[in-house]
Amino acid sequence: MRVDLFDFDLPEENIALRPVSPRDSARLLVVKPEADPALADHRVSELASFLKPGDALVFNDTKVIPAQLEGIRHREGAGGQQVSATLHMRTAPDVWKAFAKPGKRIKIGDRIQFGEDATVCLLGSLVATVEDKGEGGEVTLRFELSGPALDEAIMTVGHIPLPPYIAAKRPEDEQDHKDYQTIYAREEGAVAAPTAGLHFTPELFAKLDAAGIQRHFVTLHVGAGTFLPVKADDTTDHKMHQEIGYVSAETAASLNAVGRAGGRIVCVGTTSLRLIESAAQDDGTVAPWSGATGIFITPGYRFKAVDMLMTNFHLPKSTLFMLVSAFSGLDTMRAAYSHAISSGYRFYSYGDASLLFRNDR
Repeated sequence: MRVDLFDFDLPEENIALRPVSPRDSARLLVVKPEADPALADHRVSELASFLKPGDALVFNDTKVIPAQLEGIRHREGAGGQQVSATLHMRTAPDVWKAFAKPGKRIKIGDRIQFGEDATVCLLGSLVATVEDKGEGGEVTLRFELSGPALDEAIMTVGHIPLPPYIAAKRPEDEQDHKDYQTIYAREEGAVAAPTAGLHFTPELFAKLDAAGIQRHFVTLHVGAGTFLPVKADDTTDHKMHQEIGYVSAETAASLNAVGRAGGRIVCVGTTSLRLIESAAQDDGTVAPWSGATGIFITPGYRFKAVDMLMTNFHLPKSTLFMLVSAFSGLDTMRAAYSHAISSGYRFYSYGDASLLFRNDR
């Protein structure tokens, strides 16, 4: 499909730079493609009223790490050069794939010393060697530290990589360390937050529990590729970056039991949806799953397991807007986004949410 079919104009004032407080007071646009009217304005705190006992919410419990590293590149016969690297996928205890700037000047064999003044307190220098180089500034970094020691060093010198549309307007601050993390985050490894989950509070969980709504957790470590624009003119020419995910046998069995009992699988965020659909079989059952997924969902995709999706509002011509258009229909989502913009909904990571029902036509 043509990528420009997924374009729309978004005024700057609709881009949220901070979340609302409390989190569950954010607006919720309910989108039912086969209903009349198809759109209804609500609040996230009302979520339980659109679900029924036996439905299951699926959350991504990944935890954002300070994956933005600043350092100095060293090369024999050349002076030091400042380098910025955003880690996006771990492939070994001492190896990360990263997006580096300035990407064109980095070469295989370069050593990069990260940290303030290129040192790490108590740990010495955090040093990596460029082992490989791909397209779009992607590099493979092998660190001299490994496992927990590397994790500790990254926590010491790294910064939270705020989305570009926020970072371009203000710097990261202490409040972001709280705001850009879900209350149930526990598995470290994400570069970006699963932002639909940012709306949940203990009070909202209590309402959902009282309504008989189940909660299940999967893990997909969101990578920096989620921020990359689609540069191709046609969706068939776009390559998705892979992300590491896990669906336990216990969670798969529980979700299958939900389906057999007539309940609905409701994914909180596109990350949990992409993971569940990666693990789903042709008959709609969910299998235990572990590995990297690069699933790219566009209109025409047949959803196997997911019945509903709660998600924030996404960028024009992004893979995520393509995904929601596949889920509820392109015309429906164009109308929904037009309504959201004109009604003052707040977009992107710190913005409002939508609750989408699947279009089965």
